[in-house]
Amino acid sequence: MYRGLLVIAMLAFTTDSAWGQASPAADQTEQVKALLERIEKLEKRVAELETKQSAAPADSLSAANVAAAQKPQQPEAPPAREDHGMHTTAGQAEAHYPSLQIRGFADADFSATDQRGSLSGFNLGQVDLHLASPLSGKISYFGEITFTAQSTGYAAEVERSIIRYDYNDHFKLSFGRYHTPIGYWNAAFHHGAWLQTTISRPEMVRVGGPFIPVHFVGFLAEGNIPSGGAGLGYSAGVGNGRGTSISRAGDAGDNNNNRAWVVNLFARPVKLYGLQLGASLYRDKITLTNGRNFREWISSAHLVWAKENPELLAEFANVHHREVLSSLVSNSQAFYVQLGYRLPWLEKTLKPYYRFEYIHSPSSEAVLNLQDMVGSTLGLRYDISSYAAFKSEYRNTRRVAGQPRVNGLFLQTSFTF
Repeated sequence: MYRGLLVIAMLAFTTDSAWGQASPAADQTEQVKALLERIEKLEKRVAELETKQSAAPADSLSAANVAAAQKPQQPEAPPAREDHGMHTTAGQAEAHYPSLQIRGFADADFSATDQRGSLSGFNLGQVDLHLASPLSGKISYFGEITFTAQSTGYAAEVERSIIRYDYNDHFKLSFGRYHTPIGYWNAAFHHGAWLQTTISRPEMVRVGGPFIPVHFVGFLAEGNIPSGGAGLGYSAGVGNGRGTSISRAGDAGDNNNNRAWVVNLFARPVKLYGLQLGASLYRDKITLTNGRNFREWISSAHLVWAKENPELLAEFANVHHREVLSSLVSNSQAFYVQLGYRLPWLEKTLKPYYRFEYIHSPSSEAVLNLQDMVGSTLGLRYDISSYAAFKSEYRNTRRVAGQPRVNGLFLQTSFTF
């Protein structure tokens, strides 16, 4: 365009020169000189305009590249595929079913006690995998698998395997293997040690312990109860009771023709966020390997303040056994109280805690084969990151009345991945 203007200007000046051929020579010389000056100025102007015009696209491209570099990169959309489990709703992204997600937990431990004959040293604890997969908008699956180090290798265990149908917030129905909803701890904390404040669980809910049935195989209904600010909720289930081994659930089937049932009611007041109080009732018939049958009632109550400034966990349970063919009756009790406080210093990474626990089993108890226990635990949790923690505990425990107390030091690093 600028070249065209220059040509037009030159033609115009040439025409003027032609018209002025009759002028004197001096005037013609001045006109030529002026014409050359104007041509030189026009060439400079054209050169400047061409330079600016060529630089503008380059600047635009550079700015576009910078903006693209600063913009967060979006993942590429997966290739289209035929999927009958795909559901799309207006205003929402496409959801693909099933969609498996895996979360892991692990810990490494050290222990040393003054108990005669005990060995100190390190152990690997548990490697725990949580598997979650939605199967539709209302149906989901959850599984938990642990790998526990033993002297002969690693023991794999299916801790939970649940398929759940969420009808609404008031009714959710699931089938599979659960942590029995007796009390608070057994349903709130699972096998990942990082999830709980302390290194170990209380003795009354210890995994592999006989006091309460930690696992339950059957179906469970749960949900919220319309109650305004009271925040009431429930869980109720029917399934196999204790297995032939008292500490295990009847995974492969019940060992008698009698189902166990459990009911758990709790309240979480809206105005007291973090507070939970509730009660549980469990009923079963137990058949021992020697053929003796017992009716079992487990009643429990709990009071929890789940905030960390402070944290309060308190739980009590009574296990009642009555033999079917005799009048033999026994009641075993256990409770624990745990206090913790997240310190305000060092970015709130330190949390000291203390737990007292107690178990009593009478001499008439013929099912649990459990020793009395009184113990105290004093510990400190240090969150070294948002996903890893270091814990140290001092424990003082006496398991049999009249026997000396056992002192121990326990260390653990636990994390999630």
